[in-house]
Amino acid sequence: MFRKNKVEKLLLANLEKLNFTLAKNHVLELAELLGNTKKLFFRNLMTGIAKGIGIGIGVTVLTAILLIVLQKIVTLNIPVIGDYIADIVEIVESKK
Repeated sequence: MFRKNKVEKLLLANLEKLNFTLAKNHVLELAELLGNTKKLFFRNLMTGIAKGIGIGIGVTVLTAILLIVLQKIVTLNIPVIGDYIADIVEIVESKK
């Protein structure tokens, strides 16, 4: 009798731990999402659009920063490097 009560308590504790873990990881919402293909498609479409916009903005900002740094290096008149960087900046600015 005593052993059965201890096993039941252990089993209930493990079930509560499993329930908490599943709720924390949103397993139920994931299962519902996988069952609804339209919702899954729409979510993936929006995610792809957001990633594309983020990458575009990030590349633009990094390129602008790089060009500003290169222009500052050109103004320092470093003999060999300055000529190459001036050519690169001129090519990029002509493509605008």
